[in-house]
Amino acid sequence: MEGAVVPAQADERLRHRALRRVAGVLVVAHDRAAVALEAAVVALEQRGEGGLVAVSGAPRVRRSYDSLTPAREAAASRGGAATLHSVALLIAFAFVAGGATAVSPCVLPVLPVALSAGLTGGRRRPLGVVTGLALSFTFATVALVYVVDALGLPGDVLRKVAIVVLLVFGLALVVPRAGARLEAWLTRLAPAAPASRGEGFGSGLLVGTSLGFVYAPCAGPILAGVITVSASQSFTAGRLAVALAYGAGSAVVLYALMLGGRRATRRLSRHTPRLQAGMGAVMVVVALAMLGNYDTRLETAIADDLPAFLVDPSRSLESSASARERLARLRGERRADGLPVLATAPDFVGTQRWFNTPGGRPLSLRALRGHVVLVDFWTYTCINCLRTLPYLKAWDARYRRDGLVIVGVHTPEFPFERSAGNVRRAIAQNGLRYPVVQDNRYATWGAYRNQYWPAEYFIDARGRLRYTHFGEGDYGRKERVIRSLLAEAGRAPDAGDVRVHAQQPGEVSTPETYLGAARAERFVNGPIRPGRQAFGRAATPPPDHLAYGGRWLIGAVTAEAGRGARLQLTFGARRVFLVLGSRGDAPRSVRVRLDGRPLRRRDAGADVREGRVTVRRYRLYSLVDLPGAGRHLLTLDFSPGVRGYAFTFG
Repeated sequence: MEGAVVPAQADERLRHRALRRVAGVLVVAHDRAAVALEAAVVALEQRGEGGLVAVSGAPRVRRSYDSLTPAREAAASRGGAATLHSVALLIAFAFVAGGATAVSPCVLPVLPVALSAGLTGGRRRPLGVVTGLALSFTFATVALVYVVDALGLPGDVLRKVAIVVLLVFGLALVVPRAGARLEAWLTRLAPAAPASRGEGFGSGLLVGTSLGFVYAPCAGPILAGVITVSASQSFTAGRLAVALAYGAGSAVVLYALMLGGRRATRRLSRHTPRLQAGMGAVMVVVALAMLGNYDTRLETAIADDLPAFLVDPSRSLESSASARERLARLRGERRADGLPVLATAPDFVGTQRWFNTPGGRPLSLRALRGHVVLVDFWTYTCINCLRTLPYLKAWDARYRRDGLVIVGVHTPEFPFERSAGNVRRAIAQNGLRYPVVQDNRYATWGAYRNQYWPAEYFIDARGRLRYTHFGEGDYGRKERVIRSLLAEAGRAPDAGDVRVHAQQPGEVSTPETYLGAARAERFVNGPIRPGRQAFGRAATPPPDHLAYGGRWLIGAVTAEAGRGARLQLTFGARRVFLVLGSRGDAPRSVRVRLDGRPLRRRDAGADVREGRVTVRRYRLYSLVDLPGAGRHLLTLDFSPGVRGYAFTFG
């Protein structure tokens, strides 16, 4: 009978209703705990720092921002003691967050291996497992990008090595003869080490080290901030300590789980051989699953089907105002209100090629004393940076004779932006006449403690930093700063602001979207990892999300198209841009469709011809240029060998 409920359906509905009630209770408990912890941290701040004002909504590191103006912050205690206090609190946040994420569903693919490795062997083996996991996870978080880049290795090479190690140790437990050979071989390598088959600390350390390279908790803002800061700056003890605290928090929880498991299995001591064989089988199955990327699929299903508070139990803690403030301190953010003397401006250090200077000779702030200097950090694929260039060119033309010197510091976001030839072409294409210097090693960027593209630093005629601005917009205010500093130096410019005809940012709801694994967000495919991936058919993503389809080679900052490669993006904006390149600079194409139909000429970006983009050089490509902002589905079909980096919107 239509509309009737059979008993099986009724039972299913009752189970779903009970699960929803349980989830509701957990949500309330989780939120109350987060609020209580946040209140405790605020109380600690007030006791230790006299009521430090926290910064809410701190911007993310190494991103360009649409119309972001400096927030007027009231911040105190910027000395060494306050800095140490901030780092200490952030370490505490990271430790708690690491412990919470160690039992989140996202680590389920590696949890059986960790428990299997810890339940067998000597009593010191669990300690070795968690020690190796914490150390290798910390290394992978803060230093792996440097090592892989320096050696020219594929981004997924350590993951493959780790899978092989897990497979070998699993087989050693399942097949006694193989275990004996492995034990004899490792004993010859390190005679003083405990039995490698699982009898001591050393073997656990090796297994744990391999686990650290495939361990992927649902990283919240703390871990993401440490990863991105480490990718852009040199090591600091504070950043290393935060990452190590995150790994240690995970290790402590996993160690407790291992000890509990060992106690539970003592009753089965007479079945130890069978138990070891079973645990080894678990390790082999998990290693094979990882080899086929089934762990990624499991994580995707978990992330899609479970409540957000279970997938990422520490997010409310990590997103709190106090945590964001500590992350901002760790990144070295600094703003100015008005035109006070902020500091002595750092010089241009560690630079490479200079452009638009006599003979290509470098400039120094000491040689520029008596001039007002505007230092602009930019990169030629950043759409927000490109939209500021017309204003910089106009100010250069108007105020150069009055003593203004603009210096563009080109700090690359992607590896191909380090090429002097690419930078020279970008300078010519954009008609820049003021000096530009390459900062490929982030030395000048680090000297200014900068974190943004674009970012502008205004320096008076005595070499003192007087004003900063991050992002687009507020051009009238910036021109008034230039005029004020010139007047202070005794150079009274002509009255009246310059008039600039430049593309203005439109109404945008979709944030920048990166294709590489290091900063992948809002993918319906779940966690994105380096290596060759076969994603199958691209799904239709929800608003502001992206879907991979077909075969791709995923790197840390790039994604190279393979056979049948497709991207689908649901965006809210007027204009869409994508940083693209082609392997070997050979011409390759990308087909562009909007809302399931071929892109019309009136809606096409400047680089689209008859619904296709020809990609050769590495640069920013304009894909869509609509009459007005709206919500649309963009579909891109790639020729094999095309490399994508990041979407930006306008």
